[in-house]
Amino acid sequence: MKTVFKSIFAAASIALVASSAQAANSLEDLLNEVKKNRVSEARINQQREAEFQSARADKQALLRKAQAALKAEKARGDRLQKQFADNEVTLAEKEVELTQATGTLGEMFGVVRQASAEAYGQISTSIVSAQYPGRGAFLKRMSEEAKGLPNIKELEDLWFALQTEMTESGQVARFTTEVVNLDGGSQQQEVVRVGTFNLVGEQGYLVYDDQNEMVQPLGRQPDSHLLSSAQAMHGATSGLVAFYADPSSGAILGLLKEKATMSERYHAGGIVGYVITVMLGIGLLIGLYKIITLTIVSGKISSQVKNIDNPSSANPLGRILNVYKENKSADVETLELKLDEAILRELPRIDSGINIIKIFAAIAPLLGLLGTVLGMILTFQQITLFGTGDPKLMAGSISMALVTTAQGIIAALPLLLTHSIVSGRSKSIVHILDEQTAGIVATHAESEKA
Repeated sequence: MKTVFKSIFAAASIALVASSAQAANSLEDLLNEVKKNRVSEARINQQREAEFQSARADKQALLRKAQAALKAEKARGDRLQKQFADNEVTLAEKEVELTQATGTLGEMFGVVRQASAEAYGQISTSIVSAQYPGRGAFLKRMSEEAKGLPNIKELEDLWFALQTEMTESGQVARFTTEVVNLDGGSQQQEVVRVGTFNLVGEQGYLVYDDQNEMVQPLGRQPDSHLLSSAQAMHGATSGLVAFYADPSSGAILGLLKEKATMSERYHAGGIVGYVITVMLGIGLLIGLYKIITLTIVSGKISSQVKNIDNPSSANPLGRILNVYKENKSADVETLELKLDEAILRELPRIDSGINIIKIFAAIAPLLGLLGTVLGMILTFQQITLFGTGDPKLMAGSISMALVTTAQGIIAALPLLLTHSIVSGRSKSIVHILDEQTAGIVATHAESEKA
């Protein structure tokens, strides 16, 4: 490195000499300039050598300092390792001393932790915690985080928590708390707690979410008679109130929430169910219309029977009597044929629509059977695609298979009943017409013989 610096300074000196030679007027001046430059280069080299020696000495000092620090750390590590080994021996001895000192108290520690864990599992999910929040924090700490023997205060707190749960399980309490609505909002409501069984609010049954420590309405309220009892309980201030309590603390209500409503069951029938419903509606409307019209006709015929001599064309019997008046001079056979013809003209008006009701009553069960077949076809298609691992995949098709059958039978029953009523009314009217016609023919035959 020193040779390099010398070369650099030599080149610089030559350049300086060259520049000085241009300005020098004689060789003597040039010699003097070279001597000055040579002395200056020697001085610079000596200065750089001194700096290098000084830096080398500093590096040696740093090395010695680092070696001393390393030796000190090794000594400290040996000392700490020995101290750690000594502490391990001391801890083992203290553990033996603690075991001997505690004796049977160690069993009490295990019993307390077990009791705290059981109480925490019961109390944290209890609806009583909706009224008294934060009761499970102490029990959780006792069951999971406690490392030593419990003191008297902790034992008293455990006993107090258990006693509170037992006492509140037999009481009906009313308190105000925040209820989270199903749409995400929340509001302060007055809530009635029935023991450890149910919470009742303004909307009906409530549930307690122990994970988020909040009260919210049941996803879907149960049947109306159960809901009315809950509303009666919420509105009561004293006395005895009939109430449907869930002894499983909400598990049964959760199952009822999954229960299909009548509307859902109806729509499970699909298109076949809708067709059956349309047939039922048309059949009942026709039956209602026929019952009304036949009742009116029957009333007019009854009035006509009481006034045979003045026939009216507004009722079937009156029109038949008019035929008799027009053919009084005819013989018995001709008159009988004329009257039979008149009756035949009246029958289509009387019997119109009755057969449609009968046809609908016969077709409805067949459509239900068709829906059953279609539902089973869909079920087997889903089994082919997805297997039988998840029964919920097949539930919709099976519901269609069963619901359509029920809808067909349900539609057939009122249609058959309606057909029976309408057919009976029609037959009674026809029977009166036949009876009156036979009487007219008999009276005409007697008059001819006379």
